[in-house]
Amino acid sequence: MRVSALCRLSRGAAAAPLAGRKGTAPRRGSASAWGRWEKQQAAGEIIQSSKKVLASLQKGHPTFKPTLAIVQASDEDLVQEINQNFAKEIGLHVIHICLPQGSSEDEIVGEILRLNEDPTVHGVALHLSENACSSKILNAVKPEKDVDGVSDVNLGRLVRGDTYNCSVSPTASAVMELLEKLVKTVDGKKVLLVEICGPLEASLQCLLQRKGAMTMSCQWKTQQLQSKLHQADVVVVGSTKPKEIPVSWIRPGTTIVDCYPDFLSGEHGYGQDVKYSNQSAIDAVGPLTIAMRMQNMVKTSERWIQSQQYREWNLHCLKLQPLSPVPSDIEISRGQSPKAVDVLAKEIGLLADEIEIYGQTKAKVRLSLLERLKDQTDGKYVLVAGITPTPLGEGKSTVTIGLVQALTAHLNVNSFACLRQPSQGPTFGVKGGAAGGGYAQVIPMEEFNLHLTGDIHAITAANNLLAAAIDARILHESTQSDKALYNRLVPVVNGVREFSSIQLARLKRLGINKTDPGTLTADEINTFVRLDIDPSTITWQRVLDTNDRFLRKITIGQANTEKGFFRQAQFDIAVASEIMAILALTTSLADMKERLGKMVVANDKNGQPVTAEDLGVTGALAVLMKDAIKPTLMQTLEGTPVFVHAGPFANIAHGNSSVLADKIALKLVGEEGFVVTEAGFGADIGMEKFFNIKCRASGLVPSVVVLVATVRALKMHGGGPNVTAGAPLKKEYTEENLQLVADGCCNLQKQIQIAQLFGVPVVVALNVFKTDSHAEVDLVCEIAKQSGAFDAVPCNHWSAGGRGAVELAQAVRKAASQENHFKYLYNLELPIIEKIRIIAQKVYGAEDIELSPAAQSQISRYSKQGFGNLPICMAKTHLSLSHQSERKGVPTGFILPISDVRASIGAGFIYPLVGTTQSSPSLGPYIQWRLLLLLAEKMSGSLLLQHSYQLAT
Repeated sequence: MRVSALCRLSRGAAAAPLAGRKGTAPRRGSASAWGRWEKQQAAGEIIQSSKKVLASLQKGHPTFKPTLAIVQASDEDLVQEINQNFAKEIGLHVIHICLPQGSSEDEIVGEILRLNEDPTVHGVALHLSENACSSKILNAVKPEKDVDGVSDVNLGRLVRGDTYNCSVSPTASAVMELLEKLVKTVDGKKVLLVEICGPLEASLQCLLQRKGAMTMSCQWKTQQLQSKLHQADVVVVGSTKPKEIPVSWIRPGTTIVDCYPDFLSGEHGYGQDVKYSNQSAIDAVGPLTIAMRMQNMVKTSERWIQSQQYREWNLHCLKLQPLSPVPSDIEISRGQSPKAVDVLAKEIGLLADEIEIYGQTKAKVRLSLLERLKDQTDGKYVLVAGITPTPLGEGKSTVTIGLVQALTAHLNVNSFACLRQPSQGPTFGVKGGAAGGGYAQVIPMEEFNLHLTGDIHAITAANNLLAAAIDARILHESTQSDKALYNRLVPVVNGVREFSSIQLARLKRLGINKTDPGTLTADEINTFVRLDIDPSTITWQRVLDTNDRFLRKITIGQANTEKGFFRQAQFDIAVASEIMAILALTTSLADMKERLGKMVVANDKNGQPVTAEDLGVTGALAVLMKDAIKPTLMQTLEGTPVFVHAGPFANIAHGNSSVLADKIALKLVGEEGFVVTEAGFGADIGMEKFFNIKCRASGLVPSVVVLVATVRALKMHGGGPNVTAGAPLKKEYTEENLQLVADGCCNLQKQIQIAQLFGVPVVVALNVFKTDSHAEVDLVCEIAKQSGAFDAVPCNHWSAGGRGAVELAQAVRKAASQENHFKYLYNLELPIIEKIRIIAQKVYGAEDIELSPAAQSQISRYSKQGFGNLPICMAKTHLSLSHQSERKGVPTGFILPISDVRASIGAGFIYPLVGTTQSSPSLGPYIQWRLLLLLAEKMSGSLLLQHSYQLAT
């Protein structure tokens, strides 16, 4: 048998033409053929059986529409209507794709790969000429969609006996079905395969030998053909018998099954000179093969539905062997060998086509998972927040990682950590990386802290493209006539002038209901081409992911080419861009594009908002962000899963990881699992914004708040000396001082009260340092419980990994089972000023607020423009509950000054600036030596490593 026979199943087995095919093939003899095939009992039984199975599947999944795509690149198209009729009878949808005869191998493979990635196509069959059926083409078909069983993967599964998870060649199955009816059993029979090769030969030999038959293979031109034919009890032929081979060579009574006759014409090369055991054997192989193909398609559909269901985790955690004293973070990270990310993905139930691998330890996860698991019940949702921190941070990321390591590696509970991507600004500044620390880290640490999968770079590119478009538009409008602008915005291409979809949308917003560029009046052209941006109202700034204080105020446009158009501008840190906030709050690609278009970048000279959509750049921004929207999968030191996605600051933005990462994780962990995410800085900032902004955007309801505290921070709030990054701690922080701790617990009590405003149970996690005494730890836990915390637990995950947070994990599980009374702090319908006042008084403890004239003017403008119903995102210092970072503990009696108010319309919030909040942090006198050390090691080995260490320290 020629290789192409396997692809075509029978000489005429092509698919029927349906919507979506690329060409139309001629029909021949379909009516009479259908009449004969209808009588074939075996084929009919298979069709009816397949119909029942599919009906049962669709009863449980009414929206499921199984689709078979048949790729044709030959001129043989004799029974396409039979494929169509069989499929229609069963309830299958068929797409018939006709490629030109003589299509190249790469063209055919390209079409197959496209169908592999099409989620609406569940099976792929090939109808190709014999010359086109190369191994490359056959193996291009994804094994899961290979209904003809032509791929090496399916053949391997068949050989291993894994028939449930593979598709068996329909032709081979049809031959076995016929032999069962003709000879009852092939056990002990000699079966000769003539002119059969390739995948069909392998399939037949495997199936026949498994039934006890002895198999031989040869070609029509084999010298010993006469002897082989005479010995055979069964002959299976794959092509028409040459006329020079006499029928007398075939022993009387031999059963012949012809896999490759032209069964429409009845020509098979044997004439009437040989008596067959059952003449129908020759005529039946064609329709039976097609029926087998349809049966394979139904089985493929059944496997597809099963693959889409939620999968139980089969997670193999990594072992930790904590050392004492605890080594540096980088030494710990380097000392653990992470699992390959595709292995991790499989362990937590992700499908192979749902991940995009970046190296060995990172992978993007596609949003299609949300559709696949849309009916899966969400797990429990845990937020990690903190008390007002010292400049050193109190370990919220470390607690987050320690908690999920404890839940999954030690309590065998599915859990996911969802973290923000760290900005390079703080990473190379005072704070350092954000991968956690000690034995509670995300690994590899350097991959996490540096670049990751490029999301922040994509945000930077998109942000600065929009900034460039703003200034370019102002320049062009100031130097060109209406006609010149119109010709550039709507150019004539190949003699035709057309509006783009974005331009049509702008015309509609302007009230110009025209679609022909040639019909606009002069006034309409003027209105269309001129945005009339007022440069003094531009709020969109350029960004970069570096702490560079000297770019906080700059002058742009000083080159002669800018024709005297210059203005003052500034650079912000990249993560302060509204595009970052949009990434964190969006729920889909379409939602992100809509939000990007809504971003207000300035006002025109009439005081009306100018958006990114008005500038016509929405599509370009969305393209730049198309990969950044997918969460990045990594792992902890103990091999538990982590999503890293989005990284807005909490003092100048809303300070939470992405809604999409949380939603995907909640589906993956299952109903009894936990998703643990972190809110930046203290609960007064990150947690308040999590509840009032993020939860409104996502619709998710948190189960528990874990409030992180340290004895160090509490002593600072109790009146201890200043804590300065880079300077040694004073003795008050390294020696027991119960009075300082007790006095500082006022801040902890206040943060517990803030959480209780939202009706969510609070578990206090005391992040224990080696300098903390038992008495200090016990005192904090006692005061926390007395202040309304559900529980308060000391944690040692930094030094012991997940084992050191088991008690915390148990407390969180208990708290999550409590009744939840979640509520928002304010109603969105309230005026902007009133919402600001509620946050200032109820959360920060201010006596009142004070608006500058600029802030008052902006609030009035935003209210008139229809933005008054947005939530509030306060931009203030994270080092105090007040606007003054030096005021620790729980300040009272202060007036909160609102210096300015801005709007992130695309992200969906108004953000007042409290005091003198900077949107671009500064760099200290040194760069984090650990990362310099790391970079040096990665670049040039130990010699440069030693030199870099000396230089950095």
